[in-house]
Amino acid sequence: MGVTGSTGPVMDRDEVDRALARLGAEHEAIETSLLALQDHAGRRLLEGAELTGVTRERWTSTEASITLLWTYFDAYTDALRSARDIRSRRRWSSREDLVELTELLNGDSVTVAGSATATANAPTLHGGPTKLSERYSLAALVDRMNELYATSLDMVVAADAVWSALPARIDLLAAELQRTRRLAHSVGVRPGEHPAGDDLERITRILTKLREQVISDPLAFWLAAEGSSAPGGGRPDTTVYDREARALEEVRREIDAVLTVRQDAETRIVKLRDILSRADRTLAEARTARGEVLAKIASTEVPVVSGPPTALQEQLAAAAEYRRHAQWHRLSPLLESLEQKAEDELLRARESLTAVTAPLAVRAELRGRLDAYKAKVARYGFAEDTLLVERYEKARRMLWSAPCDLRAAEQAVLRYQHAAAELLGGGPRVPDQGVPEDGRRGPGA
Repeated sequence: MGVTGSTGPVMDRDEVDRALARLGAEHEAIETSLLALQDHAGRRLLEGAELTGVTRERWTSTEASITLLWTYFDAYTDALRSARDIRSRRRWSSREDLVELTELLNGDSVTVAGSATATANAPTLHGGPTKLSERYSLAALVDRMNELYATSLDMVVAADAVWSALPARIDLLAAELQRTRRLAHSVGVRPGEHPAGDDLERITRILTKLREQVISDPLAFWLAAEGSSAPGGGRPDTTVYDREARALEEVRREIDAVLTVRQDAETRIVKLRDILSRADRTLAEARTARGEVLAKIASTEVPVVSGPPTALQEQLAAAAEYRRHAQWHRLSPLLESLEQKAEDELLRARESLTAVTAPLAVRAELRGRLDAYKAKVARYGFAEDTLLVERYEKARRMLWSAPCDLRAAEQAVLRYQHAAAELLGGGPRVPDQGVPEDGRRGPGA
């Protein structure tokens, strides 16, 4: 390589042959890549789609880049063919052939017509304005084609990845949505009547709009991988899809709850009727007991007994009506509320009965205590004791008369106990309560 030309040292025959072999391999690889890009499913979809937004902008640039790629490739092919023709003239190339080959293989010998670059929307190599014509070396032309190919493939792969992932998933979710809508309609969950029905309408609108946007502007749903230079590095953005999928799952769970109500509604309503009936009977018993207490017990404050749970009975009737008309979405929350209120009502009725009958319980306890002491003194042979007989009869008249003064009766029983304890001597002794004979001390229980 002692001879020097305008592009530097003139290549010898071996160098020329090696360069032609390398350029031929590059040509074959570039052609294969361009044909694969031309046949890429994503490119064909982009070519026939009605695009919008960022995808439309990038596809306009990418389409121009692909056109420019073929222009560059054609120029590269012509230059390589010319070099091969020169090399094939002679088995041993002359100095003039080697100079010409060196200029063709190493110099800026490839001219790309200005009409191709001036009208293209593809980015220029140096970011400046396009020129009427550009000259490249074969190496620079390969670099330029690699650059355009990488950006074009990145855009095509990204769009294809979104189209391959999201529309199918949206369609599956939409099918599930339709099944859920039919199921919701069957249990009375409808828009305007139940929040879940409104949610289904909202999810339907969002999924319809999402699918349209994904089809027309797939790159709006592409998240490029940070720091990745490989074409198509990234993943589809499924944020909106995932959110609506979760919302649909929540609606489905709510509808399942309504379905559960439909299955056991009759059993729950029958149970509620039984609980409210028991509460009503308990309150009726308490009202009867209150009248008895007022008639049999003197000077006693007896709590007032409330009426039957009319409001709950009306709500229970409404629940039965909802069941007859299959309005399960309304029946579900009503049953849950009624079940708690019914249990509370039964507890309140029982407490009312206990409070009302307390004076009768006190009288019964005093009667039992009086008879127990009478039996005890009889076992010891003091049944005929005058004082005991007198105090027993007095206490008995008070406890078995109506109305019964509980306070006075209790004092009479205490006096009888005291006298019995004094008489028995060795038996358990009841302390003297200091109770006056008029019996004005209140009951100790």
